[in-house]
Amino acid sequence: MGRDAIRKPKLLVTRKLPGPVEERIRANYRAALNGADTVYSSNELAQRAAGMDAALICATERFDADLISRLPQTLRILATFSVGYDHIDVAAATARGIAVTNTPDVLSDATADVAMLLLLGAARGAGWGERMVREQTWKAWSPTAPLGVEVTGKRLGIVGMGRIGQATARRARGFAMTIHYHNRTRLEAALEQGAVFHAALQDMLPHCDFLSIHCASTDATRGLIDARAVAALPDSAIVVNTARGDIVDDDALIEALQSGKLAAAGLDVFAGEPDIDPRYRALDNAFLLPHLGSATAETRIAMGMRALDNLDMYFAGRRPGDILNDVADFQKAGP
Repeated sequence: MGRDAIRKPKLLVTRKLPGPVEERIRANYRAALNGADTVYSSNELAQRAAGMDAALICATERFDADLISRLPQTLRILATFSVGYDHIDVAAATARGIAVTNTPDVLSDATADVAMLLLLGAARGAGWGERMVREQTWKAWSPTAPLGVEVTGKRLGIVGMGRIGQATARRARGFAMTIHYHNRTRLEAALEQGAVFHAALQDMLPHCDFLSIHCASTDATRGLIDARAVAALPDSAIVVNTARGDIVDDDALIEALQSGKLAAAGLDVFAGEPDIDPRYRALDNAFLLPHLGSATAETRIAMGMRALDNLDMYFAGRRPGDILNDVADFQKAGP
């Protein structure tokens, strides 16, 4: 049974969510749903939040300091339908007394699956190979061209060895890859499973035939993979990104792909997406996906349920396990 109607919190839901998630919302909240799945502007969000106790938001909405300052005093929690929270000014929310939660754990496997898809697709030419078939440019078999890059037995460097980074490492071990990683802190030996820790990113990069990015987007990590980082990679290395697009310097990556310094890249995320740098589309050695990391029915339902778990706990007077209200820790979050 849902809460008594008088006691149900008022909830703004900014995007259309999977059916089972919305059913649970209707049962337990006085909800303003978004049946048309419209992407609301900042002004629309401020207006629709009037009188609300909470908002269940998505990464498509930017809750910056200005928008947060215009939220009603009644609104006490922002539950984001994502593991990333770079679209929220957590410090501004905390200053207003607004709690912020995200949805870790439930999308780790799905995102790690896509990381391996990108790694394999970039290495073996899945993008240009499919185009050859679709565009009827596939000619007679040749011993020398076109060729991809072997994956089995190679070295994989992981930037950010959190839940998703560890899940990616588990999959890569199935290809007999040697794992190196850079993280803010070293993992316990049981979690490392033989992976080689590098306290400094630049020290790890020369050991990476493949580089997979899994850190949060913060002031410390935006532009982390820049020209200096790319130069430190071995020639013909491959870069994979399923984290956030702004962690990579587009100019540096594109120049390296054009020059042949890097053999390929596999990208699921982009700065300014969906309005990505158009130069990527012209690169045969860039294997591109439209932010599909968590895009399975099972994962999206689990994300919604996790966001609702957070809201239920909050309104029951309990602290959600993934509440983000330690600003000092947030500000130093990184790989």
